[in-house]
Amino acid sequence: MSFDVALTGSACPLRVDCSAAGSRTLREAFPMLRTSVKGKPLIYLNSAATALKPQCVIDAMTEYYQTYGVNIARGVDEISYRATKTFEETRHKTANFLHAARSEEIIFTRGTTASLNLVCRSFAETVVSAGDEIIVSSGEHHANYIPWQQLARKVGAKFTVLPLDANGCVTPDTLAAAISDRTKIVAVFHISNVMGACNDLTALAAIAHAHGAYFIADGAQGIVHEQIDVQRTGVDFYAFSGHKLFGPTGIGVLYGKYDLLEQMEPIEYGGEMIDVVDVYTTTFAAPPHRFEAGTMPIAEVIGLGKAIDFVQATGYPLMQARVAALTDYLFKGLQAKPSISLYNPHNLAGGIASFNVSGIHPHDVAGIYDRAGISVRAGQHCSQPMMRALHQQATLRVSLGFYNTFEEIDRFLEITTEAGDFLDVLFG
Repeated sequence: MSFDVALTGSACPLRVDCSAAGSRTLREAFPMLRTSVKGKPLIYLNSAATALKPQCVIDAMTEYYQTYGVNIARGVDEISYRATKTFEETRHKTANFLHAARSEEIIFTRGTTASLNLVCRSFAETVVSAGDEIIVSSGEHHANYIPWQQLARKVGAKFTVLPLDANGCVTPDTLAAAISDRTKIVAVFHISNVMGACNDLTALAAIAHAHGAYFIADGAQGIVHEQIDVQRTGVDFYAFSGHKLFGPTGIGVLYGKYDLLEQMEPIEYGGEMIDVVDVYTTTFAAPPHRFEAGTMPIAEVIGLGKAIDFVQATGYPLMQARVAALTDYLFKGLQAKPSISLYNPHNLAGGIASFNVSGIHPHDVAGIYDRAGISVRAGQHCSQPMMRALHQQATLRVSLGFYNTFEEIDRFLEITTEAGDFLDVLFG
C-alpha cells in the first residue's frame, strides 16, 4: 500500500510505501523490532517516549567502549586524543545539524529537562525580576512548565499560561494579544507530546523579540519530525534529547546564541570548566565548556553523533512522509470506532493520537495492548496542565515512528475493539 503525501514547502508529493514489505530494509536497521513480547512480535507505538535505536548507534557506542573508551581532555596519548576528537566532532556535527552559527553554541547536557533548567537557572534568573512576565502554554511538558512557574514564584513575576487553538497550537495572534513590554521569557513547545501539533516558531520568536523578550523552544519532539534552522527561526535557545532522535539516553543538547551564553554563569562546578582557580577566586572557561563540569557522557555523545548521521542519511522528507501517511491511516481507523474519544486534531506532523476508550481506564486498556505485544503510553504524559485543558485524568497515546507499518496499525486497531469486548477480557 502506497500513499502520496504532500510535504510542507514541497512542489510535489512524495510517494511512500508503509507496508511491511515496503518497509523491510528500513526496519532492518532497528534490532529491537525483532523482539518478541509475551510470545508476540513487538509493535512499538511509543516513540514519543523514546525512539528505537538503529544498529549503527549501538555499534558506535560499543566501538568506543571496546577500542578507545577513555576520558576526554585528560591525556596526550593517542586514545585520549581520539576520544576527545570524536567528542568535539560531534559538537561540530550537531551545530551543523541545527544550522547554528558556531559549534561553541552547542552545550551537551543530560537531556531536554537539564537543558531547559540550565537556561532557567543560569540565564532567566538574571533577566526576570519582580513585576516582569513569563509566558508559556497549556500544552507544555512539565520540563518546560515547572521551571518557569517556579522562577515566577521565586522572583514575584507574572506567570501567564496561553491556551491552545483548535489545532493544538499557540497561535501568533494569541501570543501577540498576551505579550507586553514586561514580558521577559516566552517558552513553548516545537511539537506537542500530547497533541502532535507543530508551533510556528519563526512567527512566535519574532513577536517575542519585538517586545524585548527572549524566546525558548522545547524541541524534544520537534527535532524528530522537522528540520530546525535555529538562525532562520530566530530562537534564542533550543533544547532536545538524544534518545528521541534515535540516539542514546542520558544525552541532550542546549543550543544558545553565543552572546547570551557568554552572559551566563555555570550552575555546576568541577573539572574542565575552569580557566584559572586561585585561592579565593575562580574564572571559568568560555562557553560551552563552562557548562560541562566533570566527566561527560562520552559514549552517549558519540551515539548522538551517529544518530544525527543516521537521520541525515535517511532524510527528513522520507521520515516526514512516512509518519504523515501512517498518522492519517491511524486516525481514520480510530475515528471509525464509536467507542473511541480522540482528543487531538488530525495533525500529521507529530505522529501522535491521544484518545480514550469509553468506560475503561487507559491503564487497563494499555494492559490489554501489552498482552498483544503492543507498546503504547497511558497516563498524563508529563503534562498535567494539558490534561486539565482536555478535562481528562489521563489518556492513551499512540506515537508513531517512521519505522512503523500499516500492518502494525491494523493489528493495533484490531485490538482496539468495542468497549464491551474490553470488558469481556477484563472481567469475563
